[in-house]
Amino acid sequence: MSQRSGRLGLGIIGAGRVGPILGAALAGAGHAVVGISAVSQASRDRAQAVLPFAPILDVPVLVERSELVIIAVPDAELPGLVAGLAATGTWQPGQIVLHTAPGYGVRVLAPAMAAGAIGVAVHPALEFTGTTLDLARLTETYFAVTAPAPVLPIAQALVVEMGGEPVVIAEADRAAYAEAIATATSFSRAIVDQSTGILRGIGVDNAGGFLSSLVRSTVDNALAHASPTASLDVSAILGDYDPLDDGDGDDGDDDSPAGRRE
Repeated sequence: MSQRSGRLGLGIIGAGRVGPILGAALAGAGHAVVGISAVSQASRDRAQAVLPFAPILDVPVLVERSELVIIAVPDAELPGLVAGLAATGTWQPGQIVLHTAPGYGVRVLAPAMAAGAIGVAVHPALEFTGTTLDLARLTETYFAVTAPAPVLPIAQALVVEMGGEPVVIAEADRAAYAEAIATATSFSRAIVDQSTGILRGIGVDNAGGFLSSLVRSTVDNALAHASPTASLDVSAILGDYDPLDDGDGDDGDDDSPAGRRE
């Protein structure tokens, strides 16, 4: 793997909102998508829309054919999936295994790493739509990255290739990071839902459109005035560690490949 040209065969486990988009971003950087796993019809449709030329493959076959594996499944499913593939001897030495679950660092990938795989955790701080609209948004997105020091540059390089900005998060800080992401997401949704509900109650039909400029400008102003040390001191930790949905290892509409085969 150390002698590779830099162009990798990419396999994606999970066709929720995050996996196909990251796959498309890396394909745009020159990597070859060898396949994607998708169980439900909705996930197959999503995979076809975002990665029309990627074959739908069974998870073990996908892993065996890939030099870089993206695991974009809900946090709760990640440990069992990684351990299950290790138990069947599927992980390969030198293979890069990247998961996108915000609540885990690289420790969850220990079974794959014990087989010689290179484990990295990469989480984009973005709420995904699961459409190609997300590809443009990646260019203004920070990615949390966690990896062992010797392979941290690999994780950072993959983020840059996706158009994002890598920020290193220590393994011990992943829980706090996940809490920050969940808090920002849930409170933003709740406030918008409450405000639009009030406006609809007084007869404003396009409540979302009415509040759009106000909400965006308010959030932008709040972020601009936020202290750099309020949550993550980026300048202090850039030389250390980084973590990633859809989502949000991914959102809950992801397939569950663990224990299921297509």
